Amino acid sequence: MTITRPTDLGAALGRLDGTGARPRAGGTDLTACLAAGVVEPAPVVDLTGVEDLRGVVWAADGSARVGALTRIAELSGDPLLADAYPALALTAAALATPQVRGTATVGGNLLQRNRCWYLRNPAFDCFQTGGDSCPARSGDHLYGVVVDQGPCAAPHPSSLAVALLAYGASVRVAGGRERDLPVASLYDGTDPTRDHVLDPREVLVSVALPAPAPGERAAYLRATGRSRAEWPLVEVAVRLVCGDGTGPVTSASVAVGGVARTPLLLPGVGEALVGAVPGTAPDENVDVALAALADLCDPLPATGYKVDLLSATVRAGVERALGTPAE
Repeated sequence: MTITRPTDLGAALGRLDGTGARPRAGGTDLTACLAAGVVEPAPVVDLTGVEDLRGVVWAADGSARVGALTRIAELSGDPLLADAYPALALTAAALATPQVRGTATVGGNLLQRNRCWYLRNPAFDCFQTGGDSCPARSGDHLYGVVVDQGPCAAPHPSSLAVALLAYGASVRVAGGRERDLPVASLYDGTDPTRDHVLDPREVLVSVALPAPAPGERAAYLRATGRSRAEWPLVEVAVRLVCGDGTGPVTSASVAVGGVARTPLLLPGVGEALVGAVPGTAPDENVDVALAALADLCDPLPATGYKVDLLSATVRAGVERALGTPAE
């Protein structure tokens, strides 16, 4: 396997265009995929020398553009980002282990392969390895989707995508033609053959976040089978804008992951939170919106437990963002 190490984006794109080479950033997922036989050995274009893909650039209006090679640990450890985008910083701090956060990148997290054990076992074929079925549907899919969008039963694994969806963020993509996409448009739940929509010659360059809202309260919460270094069964990022941080909520966004082939916004829950008062329990409007989450669900035989877990996790995240006192 040959590895090239370009130092500028143009050279990197040239080495990816039509060559069959793969880009590598932190390499945490690519290394695991190669070891498991999920992908065949191919030339690698190491992006770590492309400095234009690193760091955070702040605009005059307070908005931020985060380079795709920025480490997850930098997101969680940057006090300016934590102040402007607390839900993103909280999400980054909850990922994986300190070692992984110190190596993995923003772009890598957004574009990683799903964690289905059938995909990562070379003894099986699935849609993503050239097969014509999803063996998880008739096999062991305990950690699979509960909001069923299409043939593949594996939830998308990017926690950062959940937080960025809550912020209405977008990504810049280069290769072929430069374009900007909403984070939601990076994923297509109806396509079982891939986990994101970029083609092999494209590189995710950066993530653009809108100007921060004053008085934001935020929370991130994941339900897991163990307390550390575990993929979430359900996760939620909550953003509440309260003006001075203590007054009634004027706008809210709630996004979830671990439940579908794509991260999902929950507009009904966000709308129900408008008018909520920090320090108090969610009102009956929120209760109704949480109960309606069951209508989104179409569980597989083994994922029915996620119906209640989704509602409970979102409620707990909302209560944490509101600062609801424990009973």
